[in-house]
Amino acid sequence: MFAFSCVQIYGRTISVPFGGGGIALQACAREKDKLHGCNLIFIDENEINSIISNLANKIEKANIEKPLFIAILNGSFLFAADLLRKITDLDAEISFLKLASYDGLNTTGKVNELIGISKDISGRNVIILEDIIDTGITLEKIILSLKKLDVNNIKVATLLFKPNAYTKDYQIDYIGKSIANDFVVGYGLDYDELGRNLKHIYKLKN
Repeated sequence: MFAFSCVQIYGRTISVPFGGGGIALQACAREKDKLHGCNLIFIDENEINSIISNLANKIEKANIEKPLFIAILNGSFLFAADLLRKITDLDAEISFLKLASYDGLNTTGKVNELIGISKDISGRNVIILEDIIDTGITLEKIILSLKKLDVNNIKVATLLFKPNAYTKDYQIDYIGKSIANDFVVGYGLDYDELGRNLKHIYKLKN
């Protein structure tokens, strides 16, 4: 039998099981860095900014001709915006693709394409922007879809990467930070669609 801890995210109460192998809410927060006593920051906004600056520098040094960044919604919207602002030495474009493979805390294994690319991108040099890559199920779907559009080249950039969860063979070209296989929330990452607007990244841990 599980015990439950009730936490609130912007006025909504969520019951989270803990103990006995359940999920303990170790860290998630409001902008005040507290959410019912949980105040452990996993990656703060300064580190996030530093990670993105390093990624931008690596991408610029690669000198890819007129890259087309494809940001994967919903999670990468903050990452994509902050990254693009730091890339000033390349002529770049951005487009968006929305896929879903999550249900609450779990990766479902099923990916549904919701929003596609409406213009011709054949021959383009594409850089996929992900907020986080874990199993690689979503990434595989994106890459296979892009290959059908006859793009010239595909690179992958992610803010966070879970190497122990990754099950695919596709190369991750630009990795901001590798992390353990924990569930994280904030800075675009959500818990049941909540918490994306938090300025830091927090951790939910088994």
